[in-house]
Order: sequence, then C-alpha cells, then structure tokens
Amino acid sequence: MFDMLSFANKSIIIMQENNMKTAEEMLTEDNKETENNAGAPDPSIKLQLELEEQKDKYLRLVAEFDNFRRRNAKERMELMQTAGKEIIVSLLDVLDDCDRAEKQLKSNGKETEAEGTLLVFNKLRNILQQKGLKAMESINEDFDVEKHEAISEAQLSPEMKGKVIDEMEKGYYLNEKLIRFAKVVVGK
Repeated sequence: MFDMLSFANKSIIIMQENNMKTAEEMLTEDNKETENNAGAPDPSIKLQLELEEQKDKYLRLVAEFDNFRRRNAKERMELMQTAGKEIIVSLLDVLDDCDRAEKQLKSNGKETEAEGTLLVFNKLRNILQQKGLKAMESINEDFDVEKHEAISEAQLSPEMKGKVIDEMEKGYYLNEKLIRFAKVVVGK
C-alpha cells in the first residue's frame, strides 16, 4: 500500500512538474511573441492609421477638384464677358472718328443736314453699349494713373491742379473692365 501511495504521490509530483514546465514554456513562448511583436503595431491600429490616411487623401482630392471647378467657372465667365474684346477694341477707332465727325458737323452748323449720318453714329454707339462698352467720364475728374494716360499738362487755376482738363482720346470699359486708358491733359 505504501508503494501505491508513494507511486501515486510520485505520479502527482511528476504531473505537477510537467504542468509547471508546460506553463513555464507557455509563458516564455508568450514573452517571445510579445517581444517579436513589440516593434510592430497592433493590426487594428495599423488599419486605423491607413483609414485615416486614406480619408485625408480623399478630402484633399475633393478640395482640389472643387478649387479646379471654381477656377474653371470663373475663367469661363471672364471669357464670355470679354469674348468680343478684340473686335470692340478695333471699333473704338471708328467710334473716335464718329465723335470727331459729329463735333465737326455741330461746329459747322450743318447738324440738320447731316441728320442721317448722326443716326448712324448713334446706332453704332448703342450697339456697342449693348455689348457692354461704356465710355469713361474723365473731364473735371481727379487724374488717376489707373485710368488715365497724361499726354500733356496745362497751367490753369489752382483749383484745377491735378484734374483732367481735356480729353484727347476717350477711355472705355467693357463689362466694368478697363480696355483703353483715356488720353488726357492734366492741370498743373
């Protein structure tokens, strides 16, 4: 009986030792795995970082496309507003000639005789105004480098100093955009 008990005790001790060894082996294996994985982030954290990076790229792409769309629409609008700019600018010389001819007709007193010619001049002005052309008013205004080109200076009264006295060539706007500077005489 004693042998049996001693055998049973020995078996239990051996089993406990084996369990201890197995537990120790398992702990060392876990420690080795955590040491190996310590340098690498958890897969769920890695996926979260990739998701954030992709969201950031997507938002930047959407913002870039939105800016492109706005810039393109603005350029298209400007192009439509100034589509006939070259033609209108070339017609400005004709309009200047019409103004000179009208002044000449009025100064000669032949305004009634040239009524048909004046109607043609007015028709030309009206058509250009419908297309967005607007004459700049410069006489008796302060000289502005952004709108006027000084051709000469004239000595006049002190209150006319820095003001536009005469207009040699009118300035024009096309849809509120300056297309020709006014050539003026400035008081000094």
